[in-house]
Amino acid sequence: KPERAQWGRQLEFIFTLVGYAVGLGNVWRFPYLCFKNGGGAFLIPYIICLVTLGIPIFGIEVAFGQYGGKGPISIWDHSSPAFKGLGMAGILVSGIICIYYDIIIAWGLYYLFASMTNKLPWEDCNDCACKLYSSNNSLTNITWLNSSDLNCTKSAGIGDWGILKWDLSLCNLLSWCIVFFVLSKGIQSLGKVVYVTATFPYVLLTILLIRGCLLEGAIDGIKFYLTPDLSRLTDATVWSDAAVQIFFSLSACQGGLMAMASYNKFTNNVLRDAIMIPIINCCTSFYAGFVVFSVLGYMAHERGLPVANVTQGGPGLAFVVYPEALTKMPISPLWSILFFLMLCTLGFSSQFSTAETFMTGFIDEFPGLLNTGKRRVLFRACVCGAGFLLGLPMLTQGGSYLLDLVDAYILGFPTLFVGLLETVVICWVYGKYDIYFKGVGIKNFGRNYVFHLI
Repeated sequence: KPERAQWGRQLEFIFTLVGYAVGLGNVWRFPYLCFKNGGGAFLIPYIICLVTLGIPIFGIEVAFGQYGGKGPISIWDHSSPAFKGLGMAGILVSGIICIYYDIIIAWGLYYLFASMTNKLPWEDCNDCACKLYSSNNSLTNITWLNSSDLNCTKSAGIGDWGILKWDLSLCNLLSWCIVFFVLSKGIQSLGKVVYVTATFPYVLLTILLIRGCLLEGAIDGIKFYLTPDLSRLTDATVWSDAAVQIFFSLSACQGGLMAMASYNKFTNNVLRDAIMIPIINCCTSFYAGFVVFSVLGYMAHERGLPVANVTQGGPGLAFVVYPEALTKMPISPLWSILFFLMLCTLGFSSQFSTAETFMTGFIDEFPGLLNTGKRRVLFRACVCGAGFLLGLPMLTQGGSYLLDLVDAYILGFPTLFVGLLETVVICWVYGKYDIYFKGVGIKNFGRNYVFHLI
């Protein structure tokens, strides 16, 4: 039986979890939720959910994975096969998130390549409907030349997928090739790459923040971001959004924390990691909000509109509103390249760990079949190839509808449900882990703060 690999240095594990937790949701999802749920008032339920849900469950999963030393599926064989479905559920969610993340990365790569020009392509329409015709001749009705007839790329609905966008498909293929290259040797190669992917986004965020704060009207966007509407705290939706965002942002209950921690030394300080990494993630979300809303304030100033009227959530914020704002800046291609490079780096940092989680789950479940030399590499190649093919429907003209379905129904409450069951099972059923969990300060912490709250 091959010996299980371990992280080369403890710092590799920390950077991997930081990259796993800090992702695209910190840039577009958290700032929009603040806007939607009362500005600065949203920080109150967010921090409460972080302390009462995020940190305890994060610590429980890391401790459980470190104790068992197995992937998120096979780890239950050593505790109780009856709850093996929890591991399978986490792996299933991770697999879907892999496809979801890679679609967003493909968009980011497409915009990144499109930004490498003297003039951003979306600064004007540049199609047949925008050409100025001057002639003294009589013209027949040429309304059929309208771009909405000839160049329409919008689908009529979820049942109308339309044609496949080949340019986005090539970007998606490139993304999966990068994932395979990084994960071809497992954590040995992943542990080296995370030094860049986990730190470089902070450099780009800082550059964009400095540039954004120098823009006229930026202070209005920041005030809008921070101004609290305390009356929103009585709305249950605000609290549910905070809980869902904590689980989504920390990547909890997806099997990844167990998988990454399974490569730790048995004596690693779990409590330190369980507190430090969620706090870093929370601070990053808050920091990214300044980057986004400083630019939105500038855009509102340019349009003469309130900030609320130029704000969108999700992909619309990252790929519509923000890019449009970049066109109004001097040297706009440079800032566009930096912004989309940051998005791609954030996406890859989460995608690497999510894909490794999915692969680790099956490799540990079938070690004799998949954990030997060339078979392991071939399996990783097959996973990346399958992910590329399964993501193609989301790259059609109607693919955005499918992406919205994944965002609405897969990334939120399924993880909350898995988290509830994990808390009950680990904290109350498995008494034989008492000594270990108490030794690292997790058992009572998880029970007191999570179970009673639920």
